[in-house]
Amino acid sequence: MPLFVHHLTRRAFFRNTALVGAATALSARSWAQVAGANGDLRVAVIGLNGRGKSHLASLAKIKGVRLVAICDADTAVIERTKKELDPSVRTYVDLRELLAANDIDAVTIATPNHLHSLQAVWACQAGKDVYVEKPVSHNVWEGRQLVAAAAKYGRVVQAGTQIRSGDGLREAVAWTQAGNLGKIIASRGFCYKQRNSIGKTSGPQPVPASVNYDLWSGPAPLTPPHRNSREKGPIHYDWHWVYAYGNGDVGNQGIHQMDVARWFLGEPGLPRHTLSIGGRLGYEDDGDTPNTQVVIHDYATAPLIFEVRGLPAKAAAAVAAARGDQAAAEAANAAAGAGKAKGKGRRGGAETPMDTYRGVGVGNVVDCEGGYVTTGSYFSATAYDKAGKVVKEFKGEDRHMQNFIDVVRSRKLADLRGPILEGHVSSALCHLGNISHQLGKAAAPDALRDKIKGDAPLVEAYGRMVEHLGANGVDLKKTPATLGVTLTVDAKAERFTGPDAAAANALLTRAYRAPFIVPKLA
Repeated sequence: MPLFVHHLTRRAFFRNTALVGAATALSARSWAQVAGANGDLRVAVIGLNGRGKSHLASLAKIKGVRLVAICDADTAVIERTKKELDPSVRTYVDLRELLAANDIDAVTIATPNHLHSLQAVWACQAGKDVYVEKPVSHNVWEGRQLVAAAAKYGRVVQAGTQIRSGDGLREAVAWTQAGNLGKIIASRGFCYKQRNSIGKTSGPQPVPASVNYDLWSGPAPLTPPHRNSREKGPIHYDWHWVYAYGNGDVGNQGIHQMDVARWFLGEPGLPRHTLSIGGRLGYEDDGDTPNTQVVIHDYATAPLIFEVRGLPAKAAAAVAAARGDQAAAEAANAAAGAGKAKGKGRRGGAETPMDTYRGVGVGNVVDCEGGYVTTGSYFSATAYDKAGKVVKEFKGEDRHMQNFIDVVRSRKLADLRGPILEGHVSSALCHLGNISHQLGKAAAPDALRDKIKGDAPLVEAYGRMVEHLGANGVDLKKTPATLGVTLTVDAKAERFTGPDAAAANALLTRAYRAPFIVPKLA
């Protein structure tokens, strides 16, 4: 009988996984003796929607990798997926049964955020190497437990921060840190990505018969879904905008951009302080995460500023026209037209163009004394001087899954492009921003400005956000933004200090639902 079947007690489950993990935590020397190490590497994909599809596609391109199993809590998704695969690929609904199989060397995880850390820890305990999607955690505490699990059980754990695998970005970071544009003044990240309303339900919604909702909910409370968008239904994707399961766009897209922003700064840990301003503005729906937000992390090197905008780019032309700047208005309209012609992409939406900052809609801008660097795509960057003239271009491509497979074979953890510790720290930045927001209160525009007037970078970013919202018809006097609490961070302990510490520290973790409990390992 499999060790991980769902009717085993939690104690038996962890006792058995610990035994398996101890037996399979292998040195580089002994790894070569394992079945599959010298031949095909046997991999399973867990979570088959969204990024899971990308995992399947990436693995199919890598020589010496054999897909042996897939897993999803939705049998309809499994049925759809397996039609495209070799008939020999096994299917599972319960992850624990998959992890009990001894012919699987590694797993990739592309499930909803609230499952990432737990599933990755379980996989480590079962002796599997792990590629886990971003953010690697749903909260700060469980991310640290995953870091500990990777070390304790001797596993390769790659965070799905694939931008780090691009040689162009790696070169751009090194070039900038070498001082070629002088000191970094601010490291910025942007997610200007259209996010429409997910609709408003009148109450609990039925769970599709194909979904094992107990497994899908995992550590989260077993409550009926309270969302049901026309496009996504009551279960899939829109969980991103519900705190019980997702982390909003700060955690969905922002993990990438804050990871890059921190990478440029060369900061290894958490910031000294964090503050969020924003809200779910422009519509009322079943989501409870911000669709418009500015998060600022106070680092010693320079501030890290991340912005979310889910509303369209009416702002650029409208604001310029309101200022009487006809040239800027015409330029904004031209840029919007170009974005619309290009269709949906990293720089804008398909139906309605999105705002940009120095040409970047989803990406990074690193301001330096002598110019700035932009990331025009996930794996390339361009450096400019203060006059906006191109100084240097950096090109690269995605090799993240290949890098994971290479390190699984070599066991040289130093070669890993997305080490779990880096993934944990950058995921934690998302959580800090959300904690500040969740503890905050609605603030009238004038009162909010008065509160932040001493922080010039935040004042500038907030000012642009207000203009953007105004152009989208959002009256902040009637529907005010939330001014988060200023969090004081003990970076070493990964906890908060100061007047709001008790409430903030309570949000570093969650109440886990048995048997889906992340074990304390750190």
